[in-house]
Amino acid sequence: MTQQSAEVAATPAIAKFRKDYSAPNFTIDEVALTFHLADHHTKVVSQLKVRRVGAHQQPLVLQGEHLQLESLALNGNDLGSDQFQLSDTELTIATDLEQFSLTVTTIVNPTDNKALEGLYKSAGTYCTQCEAEGFRRITYYLDRPDVLATYTTTIYADAAQYPYLLANGNKIDSGETEQGEHWVTWHDPHPKPAYLFALVAGDFDVLRDQFTTRSGRDVALEFFVDKGNLDQTEHAMQSLKNAMRWDEERFDLEYDLDIYMVVAVDFFNMGAMENKGLNVFNSKYVLANPNTATDQDFLNVESVIGHEYFHNWTGNRITCRDWFQLSLKEGLTVFRDQEFSADLGSRAVNRIQDVQIIRTHQFNEDASPMAHPIRPDKVIEMNNFYTVTVYNKGAEVIRMLHTLLGEQGFQRGMQEYVRRYDGQAVTCEDFILAMEAANDRDFKQFRNWYRQAGTPSLQVTQSFAADSKQLRLRIKQSTPATPGQPTKQPFHMPVVISAYNNQGERLTLRSSDQEYAHTDTGGTLLELTQAEQEWVFEGIDSEPTLALLENFSAPVKLQADYSAEQLRLLAGCADDAVVRWDAVQSMLRKLLQDAIAAEIPAQLSDSVATTLRTVLHDDVDPALRALALACPSVDELAELYEQVPLEAIVQAVDSLKLDIALQLREDFAAVYDTLSDQLGSATYELDGRSIGLRSLRNRCLGYLGLARSAAPESTDELLQQHDAQATSMTDHIAALQTAVWTDNPQASVLLADFANQWQDNPLVMDKWLATQAAAPVGNVVGEVADLQQHSAFTLANPNRVYALLATFSRNMRYFHQADGSGYQLIATAIKSLNSSNPQVASRLITPFLQWRRFDTKRQQLMLTCLNELKALPNLASDLYEKISQSLATDEKN
Repeated sequence: MTQQSAEVAATPAIAKFRKDYSAPNFTIDEVALTFHLADHHTKVVSQLKVRRVGAHQQPLVLQGEHLQLESLALNGNDLGSDQFQLSDTELTIATDLEQFSLTVTTIVNPTDNKALEGLYKSAGTYCTQCEAEGFRRITYYLDRPDVLATYTTTIYADAAQYPYLLANGNKIDSGETEQGEHWVTWHDPHPKPAYLFALVAGDFDVLRDQFTTRSGRDVALEFFVDKGNLDQTEHAMQSLKNAMRWDEERFDLEYDLDIYMVVAVDFFNMGAMENKGLNVFNSKYVLANPNTATDQDFLNVESVIGHEYFHNWTGNRITCRDWFQLSLKEGLTVFRDQEFSADLGSRAVNRIQDVQIIRTHQFNEDASPMAHPIRPDKVIEMNNFYTVTVYNKGAEVIRMLHTLLGEQGFQRGMQEYVRRYDGQAVTCEDFILAMEAANDRDFKQFRNWYRQAGTPSLQVTQSFAADSKQLRLRIKQSTPATPGQPTKQPFHMPVVISAYNNQGERLTLRSSDQEYAHTDTGGTLLELTQAEQEWVFEGIDSEPTLALLENFSAPVKLQADYSAEQLRLLAGCADDAVVRWDAVQSMLRKLLQDAIAAEIPAQLSDSVATTLRTVLHDDVDPALRALALACPSVDELAELYEQVPLEAIVQAVDSLKLDIALQLREDFAAVYDTLSDQLGSATYELDGRSIGLRSLRNRCLGYLGLARSAAPESTDELLQQHDAQATSMTDHIAALQTAVWTDNPQASVLLADFANQWQDNPLVMDKWLATQAAAPVGNVVGEVADLQQHSAFTLANPNRVYALLATFSRNMRYFHQADGSGYQLIATAIKSLNSSNPQVASRLITPFLQWRRFDTKRQQLMLTCLNELKALPNLASDLYEKISQSLATDEKN
């Protein structure tokens, strides 16, 4: 019998609340799946061992979507249509049995599945994506994370077309049929929820290696990539081995299966998926060699490989009880992958990049109608909560615990967490309980980070009494109202500080009535718990300059009245690299904000110019210098205002960048030449020093491109030379971006040459698309519209959409173009994606959600687009939730 077609239909927009969680009435102990793969008619036979764990009168209710139910049998007996109920989303069976076997046979259509959820086929490969609720598109099941079962999976497919048949766990059997098919059986002995199920079938090139765990077990490592891409896989393999070793050494956690597989696919909504023993990756986070990938691509591959591997324990072995607890696994694992990258690379540079994400994307989300705590209380479409708040702010919350407890205390907590909850589906509360128990601490107030949304602001004042040699430090915290949370309780947060005298010497902070803990870098750890709190430090000879919030010790906005002299002192003397970087950025932000307030172009003052020269020529990590020398972006400046003065921000940023370029032109040229000599024409090296040198040289190149008016011919020649002599994609992209973003006459030539060389490599062409979509000059709206017709772009592939359209949507000056053409361009794409891939559509709509922060004309233009989208027939729940939240007139809804 056929019940639900394979066409994408809107899911009813029904809100779910965390407070309504109830344990399942049934659980499933064992799952045996058999797949007979076919393009439009894949048969899935699911044999379930079901056990009642709840009320006797309750029926068994299984979730299913876009399925054709072929047969149903209970304990081997076929059920007639009068013995169950079937709707578009549920299969209900009334039974009094305490335990039984259930066999469900369904038919799915992988080829027509353009949403890329459940089982789908793209580019000749069968693939699954089951997080968060994709397994219900494969078969009827208790598709919730607190139902853990062991899985045995058998896959049948044509042997010639699909030589590799992969699933979770260890391979236990295989064979061939007389019809030219072959089959493979996999068994995963570790109970897992359905969202961690994975299947892949295709023809690949394979990179094989092995890793020996510290207990002496040999683990086979296999990377499956599209034919011809094997030369781009070595870095990912090495990153995996580094991650496995690091997790043993830092967290005392060892891998637990005989094999670890990674499959790289080009059609994938997410970055990667940690399915037990069979990770499915977006190819952009696996494939990398110097010819095709930038330095940042290499670092991203390392980070994402690490992230998915670390999920083996923080996400797989211990999973989340319900989807409201998503940050339990994601926030913790982001923290772990950040620490992995920091331990292997530049800790300072990695930390600054993490801070930049929080201050732009996450602060932006906190100020939007979709603001939510890291553990949301209300959900309509779970896919909407794979956010920078849940992931990156969630990681900052874990980092605060690490700061409060120290490395040893945090690791004691992790060991207790694993001891208590291995093999279980648990909550954020359980994680905090383990940390408390292992360290004899009370984190009752700290839990506010899990239940309150919004970005706290810290207002800091200090007073110094020379006669008593006392310094009084007062900190006041406040958090603005967010939807559904008009008032906030004070947070418990670590505020790490250091004090410096006028000579730049670090002072010891002490008090007669309190002893202070110190961080690994020597900063003094204060614990802010009250709405307003004061500390008194004694024995200080002269008024010091305080470095506040070292290492960005809490995800907050800092309001402190620094003088220009104090900022220069911190930029030159602070021991904490984040403080030094932020001091330089604060100088530039002050110039920009003054210009924005006056609605005039920003100019570089002599004192700030001197500081920038000092930074440029300083003998410190060149990557750190490159970050410090970057002018604050339009996006970053916009987050400083409730009502965004867009034109004034754009004018200020453009004028300041140009003034920096012109005033320091000779310095940039000299440093560029020196760095070129140091890099030479040697073979590309992926080490910290080389990455840093390239980063700083390309920063110099960008400013020299901006200063073209001072020397047009030599600037054009420099760009040509930089591109011609490039030994890596990093330098090719730097030349291309500089030319395009400064409207250089060489831009059209470099764009054409780049496209001609890389037209057959989609991931590289994504860089070409993104470079044009991010341009701060030119007819960008028209160019992006034209690029949608280019052979390098297709709306069917998420990577292409993210490269071109998502990049454009973050280009504030053109997305918010005054005539509304930028809004219409993205809204048109969203309309198309609503029916094919609502997850991707939902990501594109994000910049519309803050329409209230712009001028009246732009508000009306965005509202028109939002109302048009809201009126779409079969509006996907992914979009419905965001649009309805954004349009709500009652901000307390």
